[in-house]
Amino acid sequence: MSNIRPFKGLRALPELVKEISALPYDVMNTEEARAILKENPLSFLSVTKSEATMAEGVDEHSQAVYERAKDNLAKYIANGQMKQDATPCYYIYRQQMGASIQIGLVAAASVEEYRDNIIKKHELTRTDKEQDRVNHIMTTRAQTGCVFLAYKNRGEIDALLIKYMSNHKPVYDFVADDGIKHTLYVVSEPLKIAEITELFAQVPCMYIADGHHRSAAALRVADALSKRPEQSGKEEYNSFLSVIFPDNMLHILDYNRLVKDLNGFTISEFMSRLEEKFIITETVQNPKPQKRHNFGMYIAGKWYVLEAKEETFAADNPIASLDVSILQENLLCPVLDIKDPRTDSRIGFVGGIRGLKELEKKVNNGEYSVAFAMYPTSMEELMTVADQGLIMPPKSTWFEPKLRDAMVVHLIGDAQ
Repeated sequence: MSNIRPFKGLRALPELVKEISALPYDVMNTEEARAILKENPLSFLSVTKSEATMAEGVDEHSQAVYERAKDNLAKYIANGQMKQDATPCYYIYRQQMGASIQIGLVAAASVEEYRDNIIKKHELTRTDKEQDRVNHIMTTRAQTGCVFLAYKNRGEIDALLIKYMSNHKPVYDFVADDGIKHTLYVVSEPLKIAEITELFAQVPCMYIADGHHRSAAALRVADALSKRPEQSGKEEYNSFLSVIFPDNMLHILDYNRLVKDLNGFTISEFMSRLEEKFIITETVQNPKPQKRHNFGMYIAGKWYVLEAKEETFAADNPIASLDVSILQENLLCPVLDIKDPRTDSRIGFVGGIRGLKELEKKVNNGEYSVAFAMYPTSMEELMTVADQGLIMPPKSTWFEPKLRDAMVVHLIGDAQ
């Protein structure tokens, strides 16, 4: 079962939500956050990227940065710009990107179900990134960013949420600067809350789509705080802020690769090596891959389609048959000597939201020598990997649209 519960969300005033809400902390660097805050001082980046409100050169992992985040969050509350709901609620979060719509439920998910793998993972986490989130939660006493969860679609949940939206007015309804429309409904009625809770209790498991570090950090915080005397197990820190979407509404975009050099090969030698594992076709039309096991490649001003030969991967292996694995094992590692894409400084990654023109630009300006356009990983592939307890290669998925921080914040209590 999936044990979710409502909570008293801390939210921006409706007239300020467009200014306060912000993209997640991990999709930009400090200087980008600093520029946004200069234009919009109300941005919640003052909490999630609080180093951007401090002097240049500050260590972004210093305790002073986390204390600044705590102080900045307190200012929103003291100034009346954000208020906490009086009773525990669920929140329906609708996002629209062009013609694509996804509808999820903002809820508190169980850290114990994360521990027991009822909430399933598909990525490894880095200790330093985990610790950063632990420090942020422990200091602010708040979970400021959502974990993006998915579940295998159940029509009765969709029907309930859509009916609720049709019968109620949203508290937020705005279009962000990037063109994404965000709409939020507050579900406060006890009977409706009970109905939603019961429906999710019939969902056998959920999957982390994005937010592995946030969920891992929430577990570590819960383990630390639960050691204090007189804990009931019902404290807010025993759950984590999440938005839960049905899998059939989600959109995974391509997560493309660029490499700085050809590992000493001439272009002719490089192409000859590729012909051992791929069928290569030069193209001038639509180089974006149209099916699995096909890749777009941009080099020396030209696009090519690479089709992996059948013998180059194990079709029945859920990891080996992923396109990111096929490219890594047949090209990036053996030809370009990229052994660990997690740590190698010669490889870069570009989310598909930026389009193929971004790949062309980075190769044309000499920053990289070659770019690879990927066919998107599917939700089915992600869930198959997670169901088998396996780990996807790094940078396998790029979800759009991104969830906005400060739509709802989960407060976990004081330090006592």
